[in-house]
Amino acid sequence: KIFYIVILSFLFGNQSAFSQEIGKALKIKDTLKQKEIDPLRPTKAAFYSAIFPGGGQIYNKKYWKAPIVWAALGTSTYFYLDNNSEYKRYRRAFKQRKAGLQDEFTLDDGTEIISIDGLESAQKTLRGNRDLSILSTVLIYVLQIVEASVNAHLLQFFM
Repeated sequence: KIFYIVILSFLFGNQSAFSQEIGKALKIKDTLKQKEIDPLRPTKAAFYSAIFPGGGQIYNKKYWKAPIVWAALGTSTYFYLDNNSEYKRYRRAFKQRKAGLQDEFTLDDGTEIISIDGLESAQKTLRGNRDLSILSTVLIYVLQIVEASVNAHLLQFFM
C-alpha cells in the first residue's frame, strides 16, 4: 500500500513540474514571436565587409572591431610591400652580378659585401616571407568577412 502511494505521489509530483516546464516553454515561444529576425542581416554584413574591410563590423555596431581589422590588414600589407621591395633589390643585385656588372653589394674596389650564395639565399628567404605576408593578408580579409556574417547572425538571437 505504501508502495502505491509513493508511486502515485511521484507521478503527480512530476506531472505538475512537467506542466510548469511547458508553461515556461510557451512563454519563451511567445517572446520569440515578438522579435523580428532579418534573414538578410548576415548577408548585408558580409557584403559591407567585402566592399570595405571593417564595414560589416560597423554595420553590426561593433565599432571597436573595425580598427583591429584595419590594423591587421595594414600590418600584413606593410610586410608584403617591404619584403617585396627587398626581394626585388636582392634579385636585381643577383642578376647584375651574374651579368658581370657591379651591384650595390659590391664596393668600388671589387670587394663583395655579400657573396652570390648569400644573394641567392636572401632571395629565397624574402620570397617566402613575401608569400606568407600576402597569404596572411588574404586570410585576414576573408576572416573579417566571415566574422561579420557570423556576428550578424548571432546578434539576431541575443538581442
